[in-house]
Amino acid sequence: MPRAYARVYAAVLTALFIQITPILVAAQTTHEPSQFEPEIKAFEAADRTNPPPKDAILFVGSSTIRFWKTLAQDFPDLKVINRGFGGSHLSDSVAYADRIIIPYQPKTIVLYAGDNDLAAGKTPEQVFADYQAFIQKIRAKLPETRIVYLSIKPSPSRWRLKDQIQATNRMISGLKGDRLTFIDTYSPMLNPDGQPRAELFQKDNLHMNAEGYKLWTSLIKPYLK
Repeated sequence: MPRAYARVYAAVLTALFIQITPILVAAQTTHEPSQFEPEIKAFEAADRTNPPPKDAILFVGSSTIRFWKTLAQDFPDLKVINRGFGGSHLSDSVAYADRIIIPYQPKTIVLYAGDNDLAAGKTPEQVFADYQAFIQKIRAKLPETRIVYLSIKPSPSRWRLKDQIQATNRMISGLKGDRLTFIDTYSPMLNPDGQPRAELFQKDNLHMNAEGYKLWTSLIKPYLK
């Protein structure tokens, strides 16, 4: 290819990249809570046939909560409710709070969310703003309920996002207030070299295995007594 044509070709590709990049970024950050409607309706149907207890400890958030199948066994002396829905963002917990959080009138909410948000292209600032919105929504209806935020974990498959994860955890940990608690799950999940502990994760290097949940139970339990 002659040099002149090569320069024109390169210029055209650059122009196209500049035009397409914002579209790609927008696509990454577009997220519709309505996609979880079937799961939310399933929770509501279960609540009608088997109403969960009031004044319980409600675990809510993304798949890390959803896959916690041993939750009741891990906290045998406590009344716990699992309302995790996989793939959700923190903003989804805000959107569905009126349906799967507030009706239970929990004494404590344990929230894990923000992981999928960063992976989808949201910024730490967006996740932090969504957490503030979550607090405001809960406080408006349940002013005495305690909110416990579990820091975003260092999954090997998302290690590329460690800077964003650390920034988000710092922002949220710095948010002080009555009945607000931040639990650092990030640091205990690193080995002495500062890398994620592979033995805590499933083969997908994203979701935790039994050892991971065992560690989390030990970290969380002191804050719930």
